[in-house]
Amino acid sequence: MNVRWFHRLEEGLIAFLLAAMTLVTFAQVIARYIFNYSFVWALELSIFLFAGLIFLGLAYGVRVNAHIGVDALIKILPKKIAHVVGIIACLLCLGYTVIVFYGAWIYVDKMYMIGILAQDIPIPQWVPRLVLPIGFAMLFIRFAEVLFHMLRGHRSQLLGDEAEDALKHLNDDDHSDNQQERK
Repeated sequence: MNVRWFHRLEEGLIAFLLAAMTLVTFAQVIARYIFNYSFVWALELSIFLFAGLIFLGLAYGVRVNAHIGVDALIKILPKKIAHVVGIIACLLCLGYTVIVFYGAWIYVDKMYMIGILAQDIPIPQWVPRLVLPIGFAMLFIRFAEVLFHMLRGHRSQLLGDEAEDALKHLNDDDHSDNQQERK
């Protein structure tokens, strides 16, 4: 199954949220310090955009192995036991995302039923809070992908190996430096 469109959608949403938040904040700074004017809604919109960035970024971080993991215990375990522990940890992460998704859904539903508006932007409070269940649904999908790869033997651990990644980047930097010197 080709999921590249999902990856692109996720990356596009994150890039859009980051660009929009930067643009709103920059416009607010320019308006305030150059024109002595302030957009009342800018802070609230920036907060909503930042929240979206965080909750969508959770899933993206799992996809690219950007989350920090404490793997001191895993490193001393035999490979098969470490693999089983990784699968159990992944199942626990899936359970956690289900619980938080359910709580977020209840929260957004209550905000919908109450029907109050945001403080400075004339939109219902539930609209920007939809990022909570959406973000945790995407996080569930990412952990399910990790579990699938672990069960198929394509991946040995839940999170990335920071030491291995650092050495890889160091070797990549050394390799590119050597190529620069040859030119």
